[in-house]
Amino acid sequence: MQSESQIPIAAAKKRRFAVNLALFYSAFFAVLGTHMPFFPVWLKAIGIDAAWIGLINALPAITRFTTLPQVTAFAEKRHAIRGGIMVSVLATAIGFSVLGLQQQPLALFLIYALTCMMWTPTMPLTDAYALRGVARYGLDYGPLRLWGSAAFAAGSLACGYLVDSIAPRDLIWVIVGWAVVAVLASLLLQPLDDLGRRAPERHAGKALLRDAGFWAVIASAALIQSSHIAFYTFSAINWQLHGLSGLTIAALWTLGVIAEIVVFALSPRFSLHPSTLMAIGGLSAVVRWIVTASEPPLALLAIAQLGHGFSFGMTILGTMNLLVQRVPAHQIARGQGYYAACNGLLGATTSIASGAIYARYGEGVYYVMAAMAAAGAALIWSARHRLKAQPQSEASGG
Repeated sequence: MQSESQIPIAAAKKRRFAVNLALFYSAFFAVLGTHMPFFPVWLKAIGIDAAWIGLINALPAITRFTTLPQVTAFAEKRHAIRGGIMVSVLATAIGFSVLGLQQQPLALFLIYALTCMMWTPTMPLTDAYALRGVARYGLDYGPLRLWGSAAFAAGSLACGYLVDSIAPRDLIWVIVGWAVVAVLASLLLQPLDDLGRRAPERHAGKALLRDAGFWAVIASAALIQSSHIAFYTFSAINWQLHGLSGLTIAALWTLGVIAEIVVFALSPRFSLHPSTLMAIGGLSAVVRWIVTASEPPLALLAIAQLGHGFSFGMTILGTMNLLVQRVPAHQIARGQGYYAACNGLLGATTSIASGAIYARYGEGVYYVMAAMAAAGAALIWSARHRLKAQPQSEASGG
């Protein structure tokens, strides 16, 4: 039991952890908020064609299933999750700076590949750091994560405004600026006593991969999340072709993120099983992509964008809660790495295919995305009884 003199110190550490993590989430997601909708616009502005854009945008997903699992496993083995985050964001800022000086497709492809090798581990490492802090201090993941979503919206809106004010070929420097802010924010992350600090288990990863329930979670999450790939890659380009301004495009993205923020804020009140949350997310994605494929008027498109709170927000909340249930605390970074790898493998394939499909069928690519989301919803729904009956046991380390 803590003494009365220790209680204020513990409360202060809890508050400092939450504030510093929220600041880092904000800075990191501001990078994503400028990169995700407007990096393809920058590529197009410097003369890169749709096929190359699809290939280049597949690189983050490719590194998620090639180099990322090794990085997260190494950081976990060395008990250096916080240090891994700091190195990752620094390399990201340097990589985007060098990228901004290039215009040839092959050079962009190679430099972006190197950048993504260091950039993509940041998210699973940060989530692993967050989930360990959540376990230590008794916090809720959703309210912490919503600050990242808020920053994503702010970054997207700011960049959308700049699209109408500066040359699109200068957008890369906005991304670089936010990456530098993320580097500074990473320095504020406080060290965590490792709750699961144990001697490394030689076959820990293999045991996790033999868990059918774990596979059901990460595979269904990958299907639902990867169904967003075509939207992330081509929505801004397509909407520009339909005459929407940069600020309107940013506003549409922001509507989706606002819905996501609301879902994260209300998440402590959710009583549904995480597998049900994921199924709802998948079905919402199906509806959202079918509506988007029909070239709806702006008002209906705005309503479809609000579905992001369900298609993305519900899915990630369900996924994180299920990972906490099934993955031992001392293997959480490894589990996040496997999840990111599965997501990356399917995401890379989807990104490459969506480039070819969009070039030929335009908005018809969203029907393919709807089918992927439906498959993800069906998979998690079929596994719901297994997931409810076999939560993480004491023996697994939770």
